[in-house]
Amino acid sequence: MRSLRFALVAASLIAGVANASPADPKNGAEYTTLSAPQPVQATGKKVEVIEFFAYHCPACNAFEPALNQWVKKQGDNIVMRRIHLPFQGPADPEAHLFLTLEAMGKLEEFHHKVFRAVHVERKKLSTDDAIIAWATSNGLDKAKFMEAWNSFGVTTKLRRLQQVSAAYKVSSTPTIVIDGKYVLSPATVAESNKIQDMGQLMQATSQVMDALVAKAAKTK
Repeated sequence: MRSLRFALVAASLIAGVANASPADPKNGAEYTTLSAPQPVQATGKKVEVIEFFAYHCPACNAFEPALNQWVKKQGDNIVMRRIHLPFQGPADPEAHLFLTLEAMGKLEEFHHKVFRAVHVERKKLSTDDAIIAWATSNGLDKAKFMEAWNSFGVTTKLRRLQQVSAAYKVSSTPTIVIDGKYVLSPATVAESNKIQDMGQLMQATSQVMDALVAKAAKTK
């Protein structure tokens, strides 16, 4: 699956001298620029950062701790958003779960629990029934969960996810979009800098994101 791309690249690349510094990323190498920048939700001097991810994606699970640390470090400089890529189409169950938790105001509490369920506890959360059973067995009120799950707002957002991902030209995870136009991933950073160590890759990716946030902030 393409969502595993960065992990496979990082493991298979032969160590060598970096082609460019992650602190000075190059367009077309560590990142690309969308030909049609997308509207941002951030206001004022803040820079919007979007992570396209998927709960079943091992690379996303590996990236999550480093991303959370980076978000904390950036603080008020950014507005962070997450979008679940709908790998299973317009009714993707995992994306449906993410949007439901978001609508319930439970995302902060349950986001890491979903990753743990899939990647540590090896739960198969790939169908609606499995997800609903997991959610209610983990303390969420079933009536409230189903109300949000079936709500107009959640189902509308779910149907639009494929259109949204197409607008950003995102087809793999994890992918980061900064200021609606700069697109990067750990895979692009690994390929451009010939990094094979996972710790170094996380640090280098954070440096690229730092540089692009700073670049975007200059135009605010």
